Amino acid sequence: MTDLRHPIFARLYPRLDAASVKAGGDAHRAELLDGASGRVLEVGAGYGANFPHYPAAVTEVIALEPEPRLRGMAVTAAARAPVPVSVRPGLAESLDLDDASFDVAVASLVLCSVRDPVRALAEMRRVLRPGGELRYYEHVRGGTARKIRFQRYADLAWPLVAGGCHVSRRTDEYIAGSGFTVRGERRFEFPPGRLPNPASPHVIGVAVRD
Repeated sequence: MTDLRHPIFARLYPRLDAASVKAGGDAHRAELLDGASGRVLEVGAGYGANFPHYPAAVTEVIALEPEPRLRGMAVTAAARAPVPVSVRPGLAESLDLDDASFDVAVASLVLCSVRDPVRALAEMRRVLRPGGELRYYEHVRGGTARKIRFQRYADLAWPLVAGGCHVSRRTDEYIAGSGFTVRGERRFEFPPGRLPNPASPHVIGVAVRD
C-alpha cells in the first residue's frame, strides 16, 4: 500500500504553503538544495514545491509522494522543473529502491508526518551511497520547556488536521542517531509572528551517511 489519502489536507496544504512562500519559505528550500548534485531521492515531495530549486548539477530526481492528489500536482510541477524529475507513489519507511543508489536524499517538511521516522531515516541511509548526503528542512521540538509543553498539547489534535504531522518530534535528534554525521545545521523560528505557533521551531541541515 503506497497511497495515504489526506483529502482535506491535500487541498489546504498548497494554499498554506503559498503563505509560507511569502514569508520566506522559498529561500529556505533554495538553501536546502544549494550545492546538491548527482542522483537525488526526495521523500514526501508533496505538490513539488522543491522542484524549481534543484541546481543544474542534479542529474535526476526520484520524487516519492503517497498522497494521490498531491502526487498529481507534483507530476505537473515536474514537467516545469529545471532538472529531470520522476514522480512516483511510495512510502519513506519502505523504499522500493536499490542499496547505495543515490548521492543525495531530501526530506523537506515530511519527517514530522511519516508513521515511523526512525525507520524512514534507516531506509534513506540504506539507499544512499557511502558518503552520500541527507539534506533536511524540518520543524522540530522546541528548545524550552514551555514550548515543548505547548507542542505536546497541540499534538493531541494537530495530526488530525495536518496530514499526520506531529510538531513535538525530536527529528534533529533522530537524524544524528541514525547513522549520519551532521555536517552543518541552522536552527530558526519560522514564520515570524507574535502569535504562538507550535510548528515554528525549524532546522535546515546537511548530514552525511557514515
